[in-house]
Amino acid sequence: MSKIFKAIMLLEILKLTIPSLVVFLTIYFVLKSFFKQQVSLKQLDIRQEVVRTTLPMKLQAYERLSLFCERISIPSLILRLHTPGTDAHSLQHAMQISIQKEFEHNITQQMYISEQLWQILRLATDQTVDTINIISRELPPNTNAEALIEAYYRFAEQSRVQPLDKALSAIKHEASVLLA
Repeated sequence: MSKIFKAIMLLEILKLTIPSLVVFLTIYFVLKSFFKQQVSLKQLDIRQEVVRTTLPMKLQAYERLSLFCERISIPSLILRLHTPGTDAHSLQHAMQISIQKEFEHNITQQMYISEQLWQILRLATDQTVDTINIISRELPPNTNAEALIEAYYRFAEQSRVQPLDKALSAIKHEASVLLA
């Protein structure tokens, strides 16, 4: 009788344990799935918040760097810095200082753009300074600023693409990719 009693007890224990185990496993997997979904939703919310806060900053960086390119273009520098009676060396020096100040003023914008775009902007800046230096070296000493300006416009007519135009095109392209 004790074997039958033990078998009945074991059956009773199994009748209670198996449904409890099934319920426990069902609840476990349902809750696991629910919490996984909640974590995914929270991560999505965080990503959306990051995009919501960084997108305006990135767009502002593209705007500022576009303005930077316009401000360091040689025609813009000439309009801003040339005064009648200035010699070519003084204008050259003023243009170089202005480019350097503009670059330093916008250096923090590199945080919001790609490394490739930043390198394009640095290269365009350096090429602009090199252009000013090359044109200035070709002029005789003690030349007036008007001769430098004329030499630049002759140089610009011969050049097909200006480095700052390429930089502006790269800025527009990266901004359009960001907005797409």
